[in-house]
Amino acid sequence: MSSLYEQIGGEGAVNAAVDIFYRKVLQDARIKRFFDGVDMEKQAAKQKAFLTMAFGGPHNYTGEDMRKGHAHLVKQGLNDSHFDAVMENLGATLTELNVPGNLIAQAAAIAESTRNDVLGK
Repeated sequence: MSSLYEQIGGEGAVNAAVDIFYRKVLQDARIKRFFDGVDMEKQAAKQKAFLTMAFGGPHNYTGEDMRKGHAHLVKQGLNDSHFDAVMENLGATLTELNVPGNLIAQAAAIAESTRNDVLGK
């Protein structure tokens, strides 16, 4: 069986998804402040590598682990409501790209599995 990465369309689909996702996130009043001063080109590249790996594609992710990479945001008040907003934007992005519901559910489950590490729980 092919990986989620292959089923959603590989590199092109992940790249498109990340670009649309961050456009949504940066317009979302609930969470955009967490990206103030962030180099979004670098952030998008890290996210593309992470999702590629998480969805079963080539493993080129060299970023920090989720807990360490988000610790400074937890100190700024990052909590479950913010994580939920990110999940909502991810789902909306994949829906906009016409990804089938069963694959969106798989992607959401993978993203959800990072919640405790992202939130430092």
